[in-house]
Amino acid sequence: MRTVDFDYTLPPELIAKYPASERRGSRLLVVDSGPEPPLDRRFEDFIEFLRPGDLLVFNDTRVIKARLYGRKASGGRVEILVERILSPGTATAKLRASKSPASGSLIYLEEGCTARVVGRDGEFFRLEFSRPLDGLLDSIGEVPLPPYLERAAEPVDRERYQTVYARREGAVAAPTAGLHFDEAMLQQTLDAGVRHAYVTLHVGAGTFQSLREEQLRANRLHAERVQVDAAACKAVTDARSRGGRVVAVGTTSVRALEAASASGLLQPFDGETDLFIVPGYRFRSVDALLTNFHLPRSSLLMLVAAFGGTDRILAAYRHAICEGYRFFSYGDAMLVLPPVVQPGSPSP
Repeated sequence: MRTVDFDYTLPPELIAKYPASERRGSRLLVVDSGPEPPLDRRFEDFIEFLRPGDLLVFNDTRVIKARLYGRKASGGRVEILVERILSPGTATAKLRASKSPASGSLIYLEEGCTARVVGRDGEFFRLEFSRPLDGLLDSIGEVPLPPYLERAAEPVDRERYQTVYARREGAVAAPTAGLHFDEAMLQQTLDAGVRHAYVTLHVGAGTFQSLREEQLRANRLHAERVQVDAAACKAVTDARSRGGRVVAVGTTSVRALEAASASGLLQPFDGETDLFIVPGYRFRSVDALLTNFHLPRSSLLMLVAAFGGTDRILAAYRHAICEGYRFFSYGDAMLVLPPVVQPGSPSP
């Protein structure tokens, strides 16, 4: 298996630079279990594919204003993307500058604040800030839009690059499948007898890193913080005992549930996961997947291919491109239902 096996050509005009006018205003591509081609629907039709007793699992992480701008003593511009807050005044971060700042040097920020470079761990720098980060990011931080949008954050992004159910701060990228839900649609699913559960996976800056062949060989991905509590585990167990399906809203919800199922049994989990889900992986806790369209050669596309079958997913992507679907964070959605497993064949 190689990263090139998950490549495709996307016309640049299909990258969604801004969100749809309404959260539920996106399109929905339904990849069903049969031989029929994918169904072209609207996201507001999503509820038609749910059954009473199903369980929707959401990632309730909240995106922090993780992007900062500053200058070195020489005057050179530095862009800081906070990866993880380690303490009130320290964090790991990715830095973009014409030349990487040396250890011990200062980066001068707005409002008289500074960030001192105190170490480095691979591609990430450890920074010590002159003010507590919670107030600092809220005051001068910017919504960390993905680099492929090629624009600065605007007022619309403060609300729309955040799910309506976000509550646990810590992510530097949104769990984008959840961006399609508004409060009314969440209530509609409950009224239809579909239950909800919440897990937390704080999406890190590593999600924007290019996937390397050595990561495929090592079968390990960048680590992210995960919390799956007893209530979520019980909700999954109860749904399945009733004959309901566990529908993960987003690849991050899948990764959280599968990390908590690593022992073979879903159980509460609070820690780091570097789980890398690729084709051949046996899913333990997820029956259907709602997701967006992901970057070529990315770990997220590999996860979706692992769930739905590589050929089936890549064919769905070709269909989406031909039909002019909008791609990536602010783009359209795809519902992947599990393939039919013939008697005697291995589970997907």
